[in-house]
Amino acid sequence: MTIIRPVIRGAGHYLPERCVENSEFSKTLDTNDEWIVSRSGIERRHIAAEGEYTSDLATHAAKAALENAGIAADEIDAIIVATSTPDYTFPAVATQVQARLGITRGFAFDVQAVCAGFIFALANASGLIVAQQAKRILVIGAETFSRIMDPTDRTTAVLFGDGAGAIVLEAQPGTGSNSDRGVLACDLNSDGRYRDLLYVDGGVSRTGTAGCLRMQGREVFRHAVEKLATTAEAALEKAGLTSAEVDWIVPHQANLRIIRGTAQKLGLPMERVVVTVQDHGNTSAASIPLALSVAHAQGRLKPGDLILTEAIGGGLSWGAVALRW
Repeated sequence: MTIIRPVIRGAGHYLPERCVENSEFSKTLDTNDEWIVSRSGIERRHIAAEGEYTSDLATHAAKAALENAGIAADEIDAIIVATSTPDYTFPAVATQVQARLGITRGFAFDVQAVCAGFIFALANASGLIVAQQAKRILVIGAETFSRIMDPTDRTTAVLFGDGAGAIVLEAQPGTGSNSDRGVLACDLNSDGRYRDLLYVDGGVSRTGTAGCLRMQGREVFRHAVEKLATTAEAALEKAGLTSAEVDWIVPHQANLRIIRGTAQKLGLPMERVVVTVQDHGNTSAASIPLALSVAHAQGRLKPGDLILTEAIGGGLSWGAVALRW
């Protein structure tokens, strides 16, 4: 039996030019490189320039993904952007990317699930392709979290960075077995009872301001490892696979301790985990596509490799996708 599989055709990413080392924070905060690295694994992050917006980052990443895929912009049927830091309340960042790429057909929209945003966007894109609503979709994660940081809060200001990653997802024939290339299974979850653990204290309806990020770090950590391992196992089970068959975990790059803890729960060595948090910090919805693109550019991901991606973010929202490269 032949079925439709959403297959990753290409990947690309973009990072703002300005790179901020940990030492720069010691000038304004009671912190230092050792403190930041020991608690997060982060050594540096990129920060968008004045006048550089989420749509700019997303467009650069989209162009890189299209080039990597060898696909022209006018062959794209849809664009989905995962972001919590859009340029405007509306229109969607995705429509701005659509215009800048010169695409005048199809559809474009944003998804907001904070750090889990790319997982939710990828699941949506996969469903649209399987439903034959689109043949090729640009799935982008893009963030300028530096714009919602409280510069006086050392527990959060040092953790986040700006960036964008993108993939081109294409409909291709599959056999229906888990040896097919492409997205094999998705698992999505949310629980709004945990809103106060990670949120932004502003918004159009409440304050008319963007607000700043607030986080109960220890509580988020406590939920993260358990929920990430559980959703990862659920995605693998849906695909009829086990963690022993995974070639690479490409996790949300929030905290090295969370990444290690999740890998340990899944019984996988760190040698099979793509880690970029040291160079990018937490780029929220951008972190997984950014890491995928970096690993792809390094030649680490081979055709047929089983990839497991997982993320957790504000909401709380969390999920995982099992796919074959």
